Amino acid sequence: MSKTPNNHHSGHPANSDGVRIKEAFNQFKNHPQGEVEARKYMINPENRLRLIFWETTAGCNLTCIHCRRLEVSRKMMESDLTTEESFQLVDQIAEMKGVILVLSGGEPLIRPDIFDIARHAVSKGIMLAMASNGTMIDPRMAKQIVDSGIRRVSISLDGADSATHDPFRKLEGSFEKAIRGIRNLQELGMSCQINVTVVKHNVHQMEQIYKMALDLGVDALHLFMLVPVGCGVEIADDQMLDAEKYEEVLNWFYDISMEKKIQTKATCAPHYFRIMRQRAAEDGIKISPETHGMAAMTKGCLAGTGICFVSHKGNVVPCGYLPVEAGNIWTQPLKEIWDHSPVFQDLRNPDRLRGKCGVCEYKQVCEGCRARAYFEQEHYLEEEPYCTYIPDRVRLETEANK
Repeated sequence: MSKTPNNHHSGHPANSDGVRIKEAFNQFKNHPQGEVEARKYMINPENRLRLIFWETTAGCNLTCIHCRRLEVSRKMMESDLTTEESFQLVDQIAEMKGVILVLSGGEPLIRPDIFDIARHAVSKGIMLAMASNGTMIDPRMAKQIVDSGIRRVSISLDGADSATHDPFRKLEGSFEKAIRGIRNLQELGMSCQINVTVVKHNVHQMEQIYKMALDLGVDALHLFMLVPVGCGVEIADDQMLDAEKYEEVLNWFYDISMEKKIQTKATCAPHYFRIMRQRAAEDGIKISPETHGMAAMTKGCLAGTGICFVSHKGNVVPCGYLPVEAGNIWTQPLKEIWDHSPVFQDLRNPDRLRGKCGVCEYKQVCEGCRARAYFEQEHYLEEEPYCTYIPDRVRLETEANK
């Protein structure tokens, strides 16, 4: 099949009001009905696409032991989209107005044309972010990133020091290079966030990582729970936290979120949004943008409901950790895939969830990690395997059968 996109697009573009979550947060924070408005935004009944992660290349200068890829190349791959094909993808995204595009990888900075692509996206009115390991961001690279119109860069740090981070990234000095990359960007006014994947080898450093984020003055700290996909499958037995430890870490994360010293987000940890509601109820607090910030305006698993992932070959999947193909941009326009894919339709209906997730009173705000369900139980609608919570219905049925 030729890589020529079908240019027929029907209906109104999704998310046509162009509201970004931060703009919406500012609208709702002091709104007299902020709690109600935030819930509407969170539930996203129209399933507007808000965030696309694009794997600009499968190549990377690192070979991290928890990479979602099994095959890692240190240079661009032949199957990566060409510059012109990348422009065509950007044009499809631009038609779905109001979508934030995250340039991801691999390592997007190994693409020699990445800033041409970024400028093209900005010219189409797309808000851009970049996900990087930070090791290539010297002062010259930092200036190119800023000049291209990218608005935020996330840097992955998997420890509070070199001794913890570097072995995970398989590159000596990668920690110091990433820190320098953050500082180089900050000197030019770039918004930066730290992403950390929590596993057994670094869970003891969570407080230190939090302090490091505050000391660096980054804008956000995003916590990721390991999903056993790609190389993550190989280290799952050795590095995955058990469900009880996840619960402990996510309760700690709730505590630091309430300090309001930095933006926080739990990613690939949907049961955090159940914990947030349990803790708020215990404290007699109604969840709203005013009390819980932007966390009040989002929910657990967003795969296929508010986000999607486009691979370096143009395959569209619910998220980068769930390789269940919803379509391909060269055989069907992205908007049609988003609107009509049976995979996405499944994920948009919490009543299709199975096991305890299907009867859980928190399923509307959590939904469980569909990727972990897929890899542990062989179907993306099965129950989240790393959640300790017993739904009321399951508990009552168990008690009735005793």
